[in-house]
Amino acid sequence: MLRYLTAGESHGPALVVVVEGMPAGLPITIDAISDELARRRLGFGRGPRMRFERDDVEFIGGVRHGITLGSPVSIIIHNTEWPKWQEEMSAAPGATEKPLHQPRPGHADLVGMQKYGFDDARNVLERASARETAARVAAGALAKELLGHLGTSVISHVVQMGKAVAPGEPRPTPADLDTVDESPVRCFDEAAAAAMIAEVEGAAKVGDSLGGVVEVLGYGVPAGLGSHVHWDRRIDGLLAQALMSIQAMKGVEIGDGFRVAGVRGSEAHDEILWDAEAGTYTRGSTRAGGTEGGMTTGDLLVARVAMKPLATLNRPTLKTVDVQTKEPTVSFKERTDVTAVPASGVVAETMVALVLASEALRKFGGDSLTELVRNHRSFVDSLT
Repeated sequence: MLRYLTAGESHGPALVVVVEGMPAGLPITIDAISDELARRRLGFGRGPRMRFERDDVEFIGGVRHGITLGSPVSIIIHNTEWPKWQEEMSAAPGATEKPLHQPRPGHADLVGMQKYGFDDARNVLERASARETAARVAAGALAKELLGHLGTSVISHVVQMGKAVAPGEPRPTPADLDTVDESPVRCFDEAAAAAMIAEVEGAAKVGDSLGGVVEVLGYGVPAGLGSHVHWDRRIDGLLAQALMSIQAMKGVEIGDGFRVAGVRGSEAHDEILWDAEAGTYTRGSTRAGGTEGGMTTGDLLVARVAMKPLATLNRPTLKTVDVQTKEPTVSFKERTDVTAVPASGVVAETMVALVLASEALRKFGGDSLTELVRNHRSFVDSLT
């Protein structure tokens, strides 16, 4: 089992993640973590903050001389803007000079204030911010490295932004990752990418924001991850929960989840085939997204997640209420992007990788990477 816990606020001194359950002997470097964090900052439509929201990363436990020790891995991501926020975000007793009393519709602001008894939205928004996903991406870098030793790769691409939709085929493979990341909107189809850019430009022109859909693909996923025996062990449920936990996500489907609801059973399922050359079972399609009965089938894993338009607008027009005066007003404005859909794909990859890595550790076990790989190979050999 893999467990991880993040801590820290958006404008605090740092974000921290502690990852427990990583086997000993996994090669990992700061560069590998930093590369994934750099990918999270990608995408046309992101604001100027991405140019100075640099990630200064440090291991503070669980890694020695480039390999994991089997103990909890702790990673700190320093906030290079902290000097500007030391007074406002100080942990010492005191009071803010700039309380935020105009909660933003679509954010955690008002409900969080009600839940915890705050009268300042910053006490909520700092932790609710999607900046927290940087800590998740750092943990996900470890998960991806682990999965790589099992022959598993996770890649994402944008399939919709606003009204611009990419064709369903062809899908990118792990070999296409650089091509996807080089696209300004992380879309594998050039024509669709151009249409998406136009959608972002149109929203930016009027100070609005834009949502979209990201598809996450898992290649080389072992059969049998997850389980049918308990509701909380089902792989599709674990994936859905992980993806929906990302800020601003409002819908998830595995495979052709929503489309198959409108067709008959003869068109809804993946037929089982035998690949004599490879000596393995395969499916003739990806309608079920590489899962059946709460378990991975060993075929291509497909999950999509829908992100709503960002609720903080460059032209604040959404009505709200001042929590002090109860007078109508418009919501306050923090720094924002026109869209974060391209970057959200990297976070979605992270969440899928963390689920798959955790279930692989549950399935194959092992205190060291060598033992895990040996157990995995033994299982795979038993299927042929």
